[in-house]
Amino acid sequence: MTNIYDYTHKMLTEYLLSIGEKKYRANQIFEWLYKKRVKNFEEMTNLSDNLINKLKEDFYFSKLELILKQESIDKTVKCLYKLEDGNLIEAVVMSHNYGYSICITSQVGCNMGCRFCASGLLKKQRNLTAGEMLSQVITTEENFGKRISHIVVMGIGEPFDNYENLMRFLDNANNHKGLEIGARHITVSTCGLANKIKEYADEKLQINLAISLHASNNEIRNEIMPINKKYPIEAIIEAIKYYMTKTNRRITIEYIMIKDLNDKVIHAKELAELLKGLNVYVNLIPYNEVLEAPYKRSSKENMSLFLKTLKENGINSTLRKEQGHDIDAACGQLRSQKMKGK
Repeated sequence: MTNIYDYTHKMLTEYLLSIGEKKYRANQIFEWLYKKRVKNFEEMTNLSDNLINKLKEDFYFSKLELILKQESIDKTVKCLYKLEDGNLIEAVVMSHNYGYSICITSQVGCNMGCRFCASGLLKKQRNLTAGEMLSQVITTEENFGKRISHIVVMGIGEPFDNYENLMRFLDNANNHKGLEIGARHITVSTCGLANKIKEYADEKLQINLAISLHASNNEIRNEIMPINKKYPIEAIIEAIKYYMTKTNRRITIEYIMIKDLNDKVIHAKELAELLKGLNVYVNLIPYNEVLEAPYKRSSKENMSLFLKTLKENGINSTLRKEQGHDIDAACGQLRSQKMKGK
């Protein structure tokens, strides 16, 4: 049996035609799933008994169980969810003046091995399906009674390492018959899989792209991000140029500020030179310290000076407003501590 949320509208239409049903039934089923939010097929009262029975034979509704919830003083909420196979994942809800955003997980564990990140402390067990990614949004909305207006695929895992399921998820999240979240309200973040950035560019989506760069040169990036040995900064810059040629869209460059490692004025000047002439926006991020990692957060003075240097060198940039620092807000922290029995 297949999780019903794994199917895009197109896939469901093809399934219905294959069993002799009219394709408009896909619209009806999506209405029940994403607008009326029913949890069983019997509630789909405008479908025939025969179709309902067939759907029950071939599909099921995925479920997430809320195991633990942490709430920050700034109203950021981290949720630890249990999947049907017992694996644990995280989602983070953040409150903004424009609404609520959710940062979702794309894999159980992560194989990218970024040394500052808690996500890679527990290696990848498997990919999440599109339905399991969608369920994080749907279940969180139900738990909090709030409409999620923005999605960031930046939680545990590397989204582009789960490309097919990611594309299905984005389809249903953006589709006006699905979650109906605007393309420019959705962001996908990658640690720099250059080949997948190019493949994503060929999709020509309006969905935002963020690249976790976190270093101004290969020496530093090799130390903190093993993926750089396969896709060094030069390959990433080439992929960025390809993406911009295909989409004419701006890319966000994520840059975590780590004390005495990548936060000096010389690094800011290197980064500015690296990104010169590119349609990018640099998002400087105060580091959420991880118990198992040796790195510390950059000082406020260094972060401010880094930002000032970028701007003086013509790079559009900002320092991210800190959220959730008083809880286990770094990706993978809550899951890691739960798995270790802390």
